[in-house]
Amino acid sequence: MGRKLDPTKEKRGPGRKARKQKGAETELVRFLPEAGDENSKRLSSRARKRAAKRRFGSVEVLKAYKSSGAKPLSGKLPKGVVQTPDKKGAQSLFNVGQGKKRLAPDHSSDEEEDEEDSEEDGVVNQGNLWDSEDSDTDMVDDYGADSNSEDEGKKLLPIERAAQKQKPQEAADGGQWSEETDEEEVSPLSGPTKDEEADGGLKINVDGEEPFVLPPAGEMEQDAHAPDLQRVHKRIQDIVGVLRDFGAQREEGRSRSEYLNRLQKDLATYYSYGDFLLGKLMKLFPLSELIEFLEANEVPRPITLRTNTLKTRRRDLAQALINRGVNLDPLGKWSKTGLVIYDSSVPIGATPEYLAGHYMLQGASSMLPVMALAPQEHERILDMCCAPGGKTSYIAQLMKNTGVILANDANAVRLKSVVGNLHRLGVTNTIISHYDGRQFPKVVGGFDRVLLDAPCSGTGVISKDPAVKTNKDEKDILRCAHLQKELLLSAIDSVNATSKTGGYLVYCTCSIMVEENEWVVDYALKKRNVRLVPTGLDFGQEGFTRFRERRFHPTLRSTRRFYPHTHNMDGFFIAKFKKFSNSIPQSQTGVDGHNTMPLFLCGSEDRTHVLPM
Repeated sequence: MGRKLDPTKEKRGPGRKARKQKGAETELVRFLPEAGDENSKRLSSRARKRAAKRRFGSVEVLKAYKSSGAKPLSGKLPKGVVQTPDKKGAQSLFNVGQGKKRLAPDHSSDEEEDEEDSEEDGVVNQGNLWDSEDSDTDMVDDYGADSNSEDEGKKLLPIERAAQKQKPQEAADGGQWSEETDEEEVSPLSGPTKDEEADGGLKINVDGEEPFVLPPAGEMEQDAHAPDLQRVHKRIQDIVGVLRDFGAQREEGRSRSEYLNRLQKDLATYYSYGDFLLGKLMKLFPLSELIEFLEANEVPRPITLRTNTLKTRRRDLAQALINRGVNLDPLGKWSKTGLVIYDSSVPIGATPEYLAGHYMLQGASSMLPVMALAPQEHERILDMCCAPGGKTSYIAQLMKNTGVILANDANAVRLKSVVGNLHRLGVTNTIISHYDGRQFPKVVGGFDRVLLDAPCSGTGVISKDPAVKTNKDEKDILRCAHLQKELLLSAIDSVNATSKTGGYLVYCTCSIMVEENEWVVDYALKKRNVRLVPTGLDFGQEGFTRFRERRFHPTLRSTRRFYPHTHNMDGFFIAKFKKFSNSIPQSQTGVDGHNTMPLFLCGSEDRTHVLPM
């Protein structure tokens, strides 16, 4: 229930709600009585005080105004008060001493509002008294702030305000400011000065960086005990810059080996590598590429999966995973079954599609050896080191569950994962065996194709196993290389050279060491009647035909190397052999082949004889 209108009562001014509306202060002037007005008694004492407070800004100014005996809107105002008209003729008071307007608040306190409600009971507040035509320019500043200073502050940029604060400080420190210096100053956003334009461009304070100087031995010892990684990283950048233009930037009396030794120690400290492995990598990569390789090993490779075409198609699998909140894309033009996962709202290894065997979580580099092997239907294929079963299931997928696959692994514990994956993926043409691969030709042979994913040092998968950075030494590399040679010769002996569709062998490792890749392949070329053929992969870097003091077979160009920093996949090496004879040639030298260099007839890939270097 609202208040009822009493037409007998006279309106005495704006009510509490109307005063809060726009233009209340300017309209209030119409209701303020002048001095000596007979109708002034209509307002109560409290109402007159509130009206005067709104008009004069404070009680003190009101007392001074009364003592002067002047009229409110005409005559002489108290000392320090100036009457100024606004745009529409409304007048306000200005404090000359302080330079600020003294203005009325837009509403009174709660107690005053309650008292006013009791006095104005029954009075109707007409909304048409406060028209919406009053613009914001008619509003009086309610809080008495210095609008001029605020407007100037808004116009100034933060850097200009900071400069204004800095000028008095510099003046206090002894600096002298003048109008000339202010005029000569140029803001950071302004253009060049006349002098700079005459010189042809902006002047730079730093003429040139000082040449890098190797730190003394004491600082090096301090970095070894408590390294400052930021300083070490800066020194790495400086040394690499010096080595790029060594003749011009090197320190007088310093040799290149000193810079390289310092760089190797800093890289080992910053990236947490052992001296042996880092020394091998420095020989393998140029300096700029070495930094990229080390940085790539600090970042995990993208999650990839392979569609099991025995149960579904890649398009259907991708749509099903997208519906489950998986963000994915095709792996690349080179793969018809691969998908790369960017992010997922569900565990990618526990989806119903995964449990149903629609896909296999598999690295992109692990798909390449099977593509190079190119298995055909109804063939007999050997996967000599099959665990955990990703490559074996891919072979069965390409064979469409025809023929026979013999999946072998020397580790019985890892064979459990092979059995589980093959059952989940629906592979039915595979036999699982547990033999030492080096003795395999004595068990069974005559395969059309053989895949050998040999055990290695794992230098290509450092992002998965960071322990490789420090736990590998020369003995580990040579031990792996020796095992790989034995397995490779055994795999070659298991291939049937007279196969109508095959006679091929693919050798691969997840290592980037030359001792485990080109060295082993070159050894097999000298020990068996095989030759290298193209892998069928249209990307990847060529293998080495010469590395430092070693020289390898020219056909090693057909092998492929993959690196994390260039291909965004695990480091991998792939070589494909074609066996042309089942006979085992007799070695013509007593050397192990490491220190020998084969000689070839022009236009022929077959080796004629071997001479020691």
